[in-house]
Amino acid sequence: MTGEELLQASTDLRVALGRLVRRLRQGYVAGEPTLPERSVLSRLDRDGPATPGSLADLERVKPQAMGVTLARLVERGLVERRKDDSDGRKVLMSVTEAGVKLLTDRRSRTGRQMAAVLAEKFTEAEQRALIAAIPLIERLADEL
Repeated sequence: MTGEELLQASTDLRVALGRLVRRLRQGYVAGEPTLPERSVLSRLDRDGPATPGSLADLERVKPQAMGVTLARLVERGLVERRKDDSDGRKVLMSVTEAGVKLLTDRRSRTGRQMAAVLAEKFTEAEQRALIAAIPLIERLADEL
C-alpha cells in the first residue's frame, strides 16, 4: 500500500474504533467503574499483579493519575495492595475476587450483546474476518 492509502486506512480505522468505543461506553451505568478503572482491572486480571508505576506506563497515564484510579479501586474492594515478596520496598496491585466478579459480569453482558449482533447482522465470513483482525488491532494498540 502507498503511504496515502495507509493514512486513509488509519483514519478510517480510528473513526470506526472511536464509534465502537462510544457505543460500548453508552452502556455505562452510574456507580460502575469508569473506563480507565475497568482498563486497569482488566489488565491486572489478564497479566497478574503489577506495580503502580508499571501500570501507569502500560496504560500511558501519569503516575499521579494511576494513583487516583488505584485508590478508587482499592476503596471499592476491587483491587488490593500488598508488598512484593522479592522486594519489600515495592507495592504490587492485584485484582480481588470482587474485581474479577465485576469484570466477568460486565464482560458477559457486553459479550452477549456483541455476540447477538454478530450472529444476526454478520455473515460467517465476516465474523471470521473480524476475529482474525483482533490480534492485529491489539498489536497496533501496543505499538502506538
